[in-house]
Amino acid sequence: MHYLGIDVAKAKLDCCLLLELSSCKRKTKSFSNNDSGFTELVHWLDKQRISASDTHAVMEGTGVYHERAAIALHDAGMQVSIINPAQARDFAKGLAIRSKTDGLDSLVLARYGALVQPTIWIPPTPQARALQALLSRVDAVHQDLLREKNRQEKADATDTPELIRQSLADSIMFLQTQLKKLRQGIDDHINRHPELRDDAALLITIPGVGIKTSQHLLSVIHLHHFHTAERLAAYLGVVPIQRQSGSSVLGRPKLSKTGPSHIRAVLYMAAVVASRHNPHVKALYERLIASGKSKMSALGAAMRKLVHLCFGVIKNRQPYNKNYSQESC
Repeated sequence: MHYLGIDVAKAKLDCCLLLELSSCKRKTKSFSNNDSGFTELVHWLDKQRISASDTHAVMEGTGVYHERAAIALHDAGMQVSIINPAQARDFAKGLAIRSKTDGLDSLVLARYGALVQPTIWIPPTPQARALQALLSRVDAVHQDLLREKNRQEKADATDTPELIRQSLADSIMFLQTQLKKLRQGIDDHINRHPELRDDAALLITIPGVGIKTSQHLLSVIHLHHFHTAERLAAYLGVVPIQRQSGSSVLGRPKLSKTGPSHIRAVLYMAAVVASRHNPHVKALYERLIASGKSKMSALGAAMRKLVHLCFGVIKNRQPYNKNYSQESC
């Protein structure tokens, strides 16, 4: 197996083909981040007498710019891994690489692939990608609506010309219409696809998980392939990070907070509700508070418990059961 590190930018892909791990013998080349560039990359490998099926490509998850490349290389027959940029940075520090250039980043990714053997990425289904796009658009429009409402509030508190007031009112009405249309589109999209509809129905059986929370978790679970609840919780950044060394360093555990922050915000509100109305989450929350944990620490554990419950109902294909034993969750 040959390892190909790809540093992804908006316009180009900086590639490093690792020929020998011990000596770091390699070949490098840059390609456009578009369909023609993906084709040239595969042809370049052919010139090295390396087939796509014998290549393991490693890249970072960089917003949306890596998605087309990952799908194209997977379709060409390569094994593809998409890793968290924080993992790549920590790995580079471990190799005593402090400089940061596109060429060095691609080398680090190639060596990461050879030494760590990251999990192979499986492309999400088109319906999962469409759901993610719809949810992202809803979040963007919602943020725009909040900003316009804040501007309207300031306008009402000051001597603002009527033309500006009317412009703000029109903008708010337009955004509200768009938000309603998009939310209806999300509901229609989920209902059209049985795998999404069935999983959404399972998620909302969990007390504390409403429609918004279920849709965001549905998107994450269908975009990625998590084999355990622990991996899902780690991706969402709701696992505790310990900070302890000897007797002099004894920091409080805190959430890792890696992964999508907007989903953690949704999970936080869901955990607040679940800590009052979900039997499993409530029991955990009250036990931690009674043992002296802070409310924020207890809510972090509640978020993690909620993620485990969500993973469990989908994996077992059974709705939430309040009498399910604590040990089984």
